[in-house]
Parts: sequence; C-alpha cells; structure tokens
Amino acid sequence: MGDRNYPFLFLLSVTLLALAFLSLTFFSSSYPFLFAFTALPFSSDFHVSASPPTPTPTLHSPPISDFQNQEAPDNLDLNVSLNIRWKNCRLGSVTVDYIPCLDNFQAIKRLKSKKHMENRERHCPRRPPSCLVPLPLDYKVPVQWPKSRDMIWYSNVPHPKLVEYKKDQNWVRKSGDYFVFPGGGTQFKDGVNHYINFIQKAFPAIKWGEHIRVVLDVGCGVASFGGYLLDKDVIAMSFAPKDEHEAQIQFALERGIPATLSVIGTRKLTFPDGAYDLIHCARCRVHWEADGGRPLLELNRVLRPGGFFVWSATPVYRRDDRDRKVWKSMEALTESMCWKIVALEKRVGSTQVGLVIYQKPSSYSCYDPNPRKEKRPPLCDQKNKEKIPWNERLTYCISRLPVDSKGNLISWPAPWPQRLTSKPQSLPSEPDAENKFKEDTKHWALLVSDVYFDALAIRWASIRNVMDMNAGYGGFAAALNEFPLWVMNVVPIDGQDTLSIIFERGLIGIYHDWCESFNTYPRTYDLLHSSFLFKNRILRCEIIDIAVEMDRILRPGGYLLLQDTMETIKKLNPVLRSLHWSTSLYEGQFLIGKKGSWRPSE
Repeated sequence: MGDRNYPFLFLLSVTLLALAFLSLTFFSSSYPFLFAFTALPFSSDFHVSASPPTPTPTLHSPPISDFQNQEAPDNLDLNVSLNIRWKNCRLGSVTVDYIPCLDNFQAIKRLKSKKHMENRERHCPRRPPSCLVPLPLDYKVPVQWPKSRDMIWYSNVPHPKLVEYKKDQNWVRKSGDYFVFPGGGTQFKDGVNHYINFIQKAFPAIKWGEHIRVVLDVGCGVASFGGYLLDKDVIAMSFAPKDEHEAQIQFALERGIPATLSVIGTRKLTFPDGAYDLIHCARCRVHWEADGGRPLLELNRVLRPGGFFVWSATPVYRRDDRDRKVWKSMEALTESMCWKIVALEKRVGSTQVGLVIYQKPSSYSCYDPNPRKEKRPPLCDQKNKEKIPWNERLTYCISRLPVDSKGNLISWPAPWPQRLTSKPQSLPSEPDAENKFKEDTKHWALLVSDVYFDALAIRWASIRNVMDMNAGYGGFAAALNEFPLWVMNVVPIDGQDTLSIIFERGLIGIYHDWCESFNTYPRTYDLLHSSFLFKNRILRCEIIDIAVEMDRILRPGGYLLLQDTMETIKKLNPVLRSLHWSTSLYEGQFLIGKKGSWRPSE
C-alpha cells in the first residue's frame, strides 16, 4: 500500500514545484524589486478606475495591442510600497544642491586639464546615486509666477555670494526673507527692459515675438534677460555653468525662468543644428576666438540660418590693447564664417556700453567657391550632421545648413504664433508624416483639455516649470502654450530625434539620456510629464534610478503625470510609494504622483 503512494506523491511534488515556479516568474516580472526589498502594504490614496479607454496612437504611444492585452486594472493590487531603507545624501556643502553628473569630485580631480573648462562638464558616476537630496533648512513653497520673477524666498536658495559679488550691477539683492531682482545686469545697468528695447531699435528686423521667438542666452547670470523677454512673447533658453557665480541657474529656475546648466568647453551643446533664432551674450566670459574659434563655430551650429548673434562686451566699445586684440580676432573669425555685421552700437544709455549684431548666412553663396579667400574653417562632413550632439567633441568646421526631407534648404519658420501649428519643414520624408504631425497635435490638445485639466487632481495654478521627459513633436507643450507656464521638451538620445521639429515650432528643448542625471539643481520643476518613456530606458538602467532622479528634480508639492502601460505602472508605483509620494490612477493608464516633503530621519 505504501509503495502505491510513491507515484502519487511524486506527481504532487512536481505539480507544487511547477506552481511555485510559475508564481515566482509572474511576481519577478511584475515586481522585480520585491526580491531585493520587502514589500509592505501602504496606507494609500491610490484609487483604481476600470475600463481603460483605447488611446489614440501618437509618436511615442505603444501599439494599441499593448493596451488590449494588459490586465484589467481592477484585478491589480497597486496599494503596495517597497520597504526600501532610503538614506539622505551626505556630500558636505553641496548636499542640498547635489547634481550627480556635475558634482562628481573624484572624476574632476582625475582630469588632466581644466584649460577648456573640462571641470564644468558632465562627469557622471558609474552608478546613479541611490541617496535622497535633503531640503534646505526652512524650505518654503516657492513664490508663484508672475511674482516670482521679481522675488523668491531666500531660504530656498540660500546663496548670498552673488549679492555681494554683483552689488553694483543690480543682479540680485537681499531684502528681509527674500531675494529681489531689480532687472539689472553687467551690460544693462539701466535695466533689462531698456536693453531689450535698444536691441530692437538697433536692428528693427529683430521683431521680438514675431520674427524672433526662440533665443539662447549664453552665460545668462540670473536670467533677467530671458525673464523679461517673456513679456515680448519670446522664450529664451538661459544657460551658464555651475561655477563661482554661485547658483545663478538655481536662481533662474526658482524665479520660474527657463534655464539649464551647461558650458561651452570641449563638447557640443545638447541642441540640434539650426535651432535658435537669436543667440545673446552679454559679457558671458566665453573666449570665442579660443582653440581656433571652436566656441563660436559651435554657436554657428545651433544658430538658425539667417539668425542673429547679439554680442554685448567690452571689445565692442573699448579701445585698450586687450580689447582691440579680441575685436580683431572676432573680425577675422566672423568673416571666415561668413557672418556679417548688421548693427553696431557703441553706447547703451548712460553706462556707455555697446553691442554688435551679426547675422548668419541663409545660403551657401558665401561659403563656396570664391568669396572666402581661404577655405578655413572648412565645411563639416555630411556624416557629422547625422549624429545627435550628445557627448560629442567640438569640431573645427562650419556646420552645414539644415535641409528638409527633399534636400532643400530650410527657410525661416512662419511668424509666431503661426509657426506653432504650421507644418514643420524638418518633418521626415514618410508620405503620411504631415498627417501624423497633425494627428499628434490634435491628440495632445484634446488630451490636455479633456483629461489633464478636467479629470485629474492637479492644481495647475501652482505649476510654472514643466518638463516633458519624452517630448515627441512637442505636442504636449503646444497644448499648454496659452497657460502661464513653460515646458522643457526633452528628447531621449535613444529615441526618435524630433528636437529640430520642436524648435521649429517655437518651443525649447534639449537632448538627454535618462539613465543619467539631468543638468539641473534639485527642486527645480513643478511637474514632470512622461508619456511612454520607460519601456526602452529600463533595458539599459533600473526604473528605481529614474525614480530617484525624478524625486531629486521635482519640488515638494510637485507632480508626476505619467501615461504608460500597466506593466510600467506596476513597477514604478511601489517605488514612488516608498518615497512617501501620494499616487492615484486614472482610467488604467494615467499615474498621478505628488511628491511630499518627506526625507529619511537620520
């Protein structure tokens, strides 16, 4: 009798092992972190509504079959938090302002040279940090726009060095619990509005907010130039390095002005060719003629054909030996690049400063064959144009002019605001490309109005700085154009390159690799928008690393608005819950996360 039970027991054992294996496979694929951390129930305001609608396919939507085959959300347990033992970052004086790829001091120490500002460039750690950036002492909810343009809380950016360093130039002053921004600058001590109007008078073809819409402000200080251009319906990407001008970009973002950390050192700027209508430099401390003129050649690359470079600096109006030498070098360099001077003014108001406005050619007539006496710098090889400028070294060559899908030179976009919805010339050559673009624009307009504004628990009145982490054609930003906010459109380097289209529409953006940290200070964005970002990223890096980065750059009280598959939501939500974010789910595909002020107790 006992011998007869052996086959039965053997069969039962095999069955139990098979069931255990299937369960392990299911949970490891759905919750990969459950095997690294203990999952605990979390008292949640996470709500699930059933019957997800079939989405309209857009540039970065997955196939409709991905939604049809996924589990119904009412069968999923999303009230789960991972029991992760989070720790605060401990990095001395930079802790509350930690930027992983710019504060990698060990890598910076190993640099063989700092001659070309290599120490201000990106040096990312091998593994993204897993610690959390603590809040500054007495951190407050930021002042809301538009009041924030002129005043911010001192305790949120407690860096008084600029007040003393630039006290005679009206950059910033401390007044009680606030920093105030009088609208001054090194080259516009009479006020930034006076300076902006002077540029328009010096060359009326500028036509702020109509002909000129997208501006790059190099070495921007606290970005007052970009802040006041917003009144002219101009959006400026202000940038400066993280250097001895303490926290200038952090000031700009706290004010609600578009800005990013960058430097023209040895590597290309992370913008496409021919992106900006106008580039501005007011005493930006860049030696344009250095290294054979590579810094100015890089500006030429990102400047739109027919676009303008406004240079306000001492060599324009001073006559001492040093300034005369720099001016002569600039004369020779700009002539070799076929730039022409369209305006030259030696004085701006009572402060006796000046500026010169150069214009880039819009055709090859000057480049070849005879007008340039020497073919130096040479025209860039065509293959250089095909690379996304991410971690690419500066080149000594003149970038080729952008062309459309048929090889025709791209002309100036339609006047603003028509260019926002006009067919971009840089669309790909597919027969249905224009229809896809129109459908994408229509899709985002409807989604923003019908879902994002009407159905989701987001307090839009508190939103100023927005980032679209996977921007596509920029349709999300275009749909928000009439609202008092701005969008940083991020195009991942491993996705479809659409950044030229975004700039052509009159919007701003940047390339980025989401397996690394972003070049911004902590607590600088009010809302992060992610539309089907994660599927390709988590093949190269962990979802938890991206979550930590989102937590770093989002302000307390800020939102994550994520549209994605249920598979991604199941993986991300427990990580956000472990960070004490409140989360909710709408229609089975929209995850809304809200960051609190929680930080680990040490």
